[in-house]
Amino acid sequence: MQIDVDDNAPRLLLSWSSGKDSCWALHRLLQDSNVRVVGLLTTFNGHFQRSAIHGVRMALLRMQAAAIGLPLTEVALPWPCDNQQYERHMAQALASARQRLQIQVVAFGDLYLEDIRRYRERQMADSGLALHTPLWQLPTAPLAQQMLDGGLRAKVTCLDPKVVPKELAGSEYNRDFLRALPESVDPCGENGEFHTFVYDAPMFAAPLSITPGKTVERDGFVYTDFLPEEGLCG
Repeated sequence: MQIDVDDNAPRLLLSWSSGKDSCWALHRLLQDSNVRVVGLLTTFNGHFQRSAIHGVRMALLRMQAAAIGLPLTEVALPWPCDNQQYERHMAQALASARQRLQIQVVAFGDLYLEDIRRYRERQMADSGLALHTPLWQLPTAPLAQQMLDGGLRAKVTCLDPKVVPKELAGSEYNRDFLRALPESVDPCGENGEFHTFVYDAPMFAAPLSITPGKTVERDGFVYTDFLPEEGLCG
């Protein structure tokens, strides 16, 4: 639940990947009285019904949104999808969110990649919406520890086996995982070395019950599937 905010505080939509960075960005935003978080936005592969990049089933993202108590704006992308198509679908989704949720700000969990930030700025330039990055330039080693100390719990759903040992796929994101990473790998995976799915965090009403499925190598990445313990839904 968000702390009390002014009724006139800008209404904010958070880009939601299902992973630790967007989740911790939400945690910080919910402590910020200068914005009002009114929803989450996620892009996903419409053909496979999985979140873009992380490869997480949409059923699990809907469980996250329900546990948080915020509406989830779902942006189904075609497959394959080029950048022009992605930008068109995002622009349509943001325009719709401005009408439905009266948003004025869009937030992302970006950490330090300047090219990504410039891309976001270009994306937002014609949208009439402000850009907010609550985790921007926070040192990632202490940030990772802060997440764990703060009660964030996540599983590694995807990794790049060229830089991260493939046997770490499906691991708990914890201090043992961080110690097992090669020194060259960012502890938050900001360079795309790995991605996570959060199943518990301070803003969750209750932890999500999930169970690991198969681990497969596809398109140069290793993915571990996770399912709701009670079976597929949504």
